Amino acid sequence: MVFTHQYAPGAIDPRTYFCLYHSRDTDNMDINTVNALTYEEFLEIFGNVVEKCPIIPAAIWAHRPFKSFSDIEAQISEFIDSLPESGKEGILRCHPDLSLPAVNLTRDSVDEQRAAGLVSMSSGERALLLDLCARYRQRFGFPFVICARANSTETIGRALRDRVNGERAQERDRGIEEVKKICSLRMRQILQPTAEHSTNKL
Repeated sequence: MVFTHQYAPGAIDPRTYFCLYHSRDTDNMDINTVNALTYEEFLEIFGNVVEKCPIIPAAIWAHRPFKSFSDIEAQISEFIDSLPESGKEGILRCHPDLSLPAVNLTRDSVDEQRAAGLVSMSSGERALLLDLCARYRQRFGFPFVICARANSTETIGRALRDRVNGERAQERDRGIEEVKKICSLRMRQILQPTAEHSTNKL
């Protein structure tokens, strides 16, 4: 996946920031605080709201001041929707297969898979899930993506069995919708969703 974006003068490549997403206490940030962040701070905090795609929050930073939580979500969604099919599939490929060892996952993914019960599956259940994930990836060329935090092992398994025989374009669209759900839940851990208008001029 190749994006072109002009970073702020002197800015550090945002790809160096995605692993720092949880490096500071950001619980319940309000929108005024977000609008006061420097480019580097914004990337440090929001760099992994879309899995391993810090270029996306980098691209929307220029749209400050944001009016609300929903405004940030809308900017991210519009950026993703504007990408060609290859770019959307690139976003999907940044997501891990389900039930991989934690060492291969970002902290966000570990937390989400734990919330869905994936880390506590039996060896037989894990083997079946990994086999289905492998079949899905082989068929479509990108991994099965689902919002784990909004699902259980049962609903994830059922969705995977239903989708593994789908059509590529349909699965690409489904996967991107799941990416947006994941992004929304990650952002809710950072922002106060009810934060309203900011009139800050930065």
